[in-house]
Amino acid sequence: MKVVVLIAKGFAACLARSRRFGPSFPRTSSNRLGELDGNGLSRSSSASVRNWSSCCTRLPASRMPLPVDKWNFTPSQFASGDGAGPRESSHYRTNRDEGAGLLFSPLDHALVKAIACEIVFERQTPLSRQSLADITARARQALGKPIGRTTIWRILHADAIKPWQYEYWIYPRDPCFAEKAVRIVDLYAGHWYGEPLGPRDYIISSDEKTSIQARIRCHPSQPPAPAFRRRLEFEYERGGALQYLAAWDVRRGYVMGRCESCTGIEPFGRLVTQVMEQEPYCSASRVFWIVDNGSSHRGDISIRRLGQAYPNAILVHTPVHASWLNQVEIYFSLIQRKVLTPNDFVSLEEVAERLRLYEELSNQTPRPFAWKFDRRKLRELLHRIEAKHGLRAAA
Repeated sequence: MKVVVLIAKGFAACLARSRRFGPSFPRTSSNRLGELDGNGLSRSSSASVRNWSSCCTRLPASRMPLPVDKWNFTPSQFASGDGAGPRESSHYRTNRDEGAGLLFSPLDHALVKAIACEIVFERQTPLSRQSLADITARARQALGKPIGRTTIWRILHADAIKPWQYEYWIYPRDPCFAEKAVRIVDLYAGHWYGEPLGPRDYIISSDEKTSIQARIRCHPSQPPAPAFRRRLEFEYERGGALQYLAAWDVRRGYVMGRCESCTGIEPFGRLVTQVMEQEPYCSASRVFWIVDNGSSHRGDISIRRLGQAYPNAILVHTPVHASWLNQVEIYFSLIQRKVLTPNDFVSLEEVAERLRLYEELSNQTPRPFAWKFDRRKLRELLHRIEAKHGLRAAA
């Protein structure tokens, strides 16, 4: 016997004819398998009759209007009990991934996102400082139908752009920004003042990652277990901090670093000595050192100091407030994610050891960064900055 089941949003309605299940038993006071009580439920009238469960009864079929045009169904096979008959597939399809989104059209989603943008524009504060209840009330009024707070959050979270969020950025304020930035992007492209670099020319990107703490947890961390993530104690004791100085070979993809108790001219000088006294840098034609304007290597005096110590070394400063042009910052971001997070160390010695081991791991398969910020993108950035200055001046 065929059984057809329609599934929609977790509800099932069985439209098959009922039939008897199992062997026959002596009847006592009823001529049917069961009688209907006041609540419309089937119950046996004899203690000698064994109860059999089924998805179908002799109840009269009742029709329930379903918005078939608004639901999708997937073919599913169902069988009721042992030997319930051949399995049949539904002619309707459903997609559980769409879920509650079927209740709201793409226009409804667009209205919710527009409301989030309007609130940020009107109040000039990020959406994280607004009340979700306020956004929900505005959405209900605009849509003209009820919508839940969770649905609002889900719609906003699924958006790809999220213009109601904010992010930090560094505004280039150096008056010679274009001139200094061009020199660096040209170096990354293999040119120095219009001349191509030679095979014995090297580029070192260097900086300091400061105040790396050793956070000693007050209780031991718990390893991951079934249904549980790794757990770290929230409270910790400060085990001190160290400074990590690194030199990234832009063209070869090698990294050379050291840990110091503080930053300054002398710690940076020790890093320079560590690099320049090994091959291939000690015999190179030129070694370009790209650094920011920190106190360890600031101004023309630092250029003269490096040139006097190593005649083949050339110090190149990034523009003020533009350390993002320094490639070693990318390596520091890898350090932060893969070595220092989560911060669970017993001592500064363990921190230094982890940093050293990651250096060795990176140098086993050296690979330069795929730097894509070239002269063309630099010009586009300068044009955007000029356009914003023009709009502010006009306002």
